[in-house]
Amino acid sequence: MKVRVGFGYDVHQLAEGESLWLGGVEIPHYKGTVAHSDGDVLIHAICDALLGAAGLRDIGWHFPDTSAEFKNIDSKMLLSRTAELLREKGFEIGNIDATLCAQKPKLKDYIPSMEETLAAILKLDPEDVSIKATTTEKLGFVGDESGMSAYAVALIQK
Repeated sequence: MKVRVGFGYDVHQLAEGESLWLGGVEIPHYKGTVAHSDGDVLIHAICDALLGAAGLRDIGWHFPDTSAEFKNIDSKMLLSRTAELLREKGFEIGNIDATLCAQKPKLKDYIPSMEETLAAILKLDPEDVSIKATTTEKLGFVGDESGMSAYAVALIQK
């Protein structure tokens, strides 16, 4: 059995009047992400972790933000397609561990829904998807609420 690990990171600017999607769940907030797609930083980081683990480049390679095909696309579709790409190469997903960095809103109440949503898309048990949330103690672009970021690690096996 071949076991591989991948790391992903994503960041998006926040602006008033935009929607905020995280882990495939819409979060009520006065600011949302500015992006070509729906701007789901968590899903984008997970896609990069999965693609990287499989040696399949990155999310921008597969779903370029210069393509009209992906304008305003639901990132859950990108994650589903990423999982298909891995399966086509003979990989199975073991688990996902991710961290969201956001000063506001508080995300703890949404995490179970995110984990269930992502697990369903990836065909995993919810216990195989772990999401944490943290602030940056008001430091940097996350702390001043001008942006949001996410980190993810994925374990895959062949």
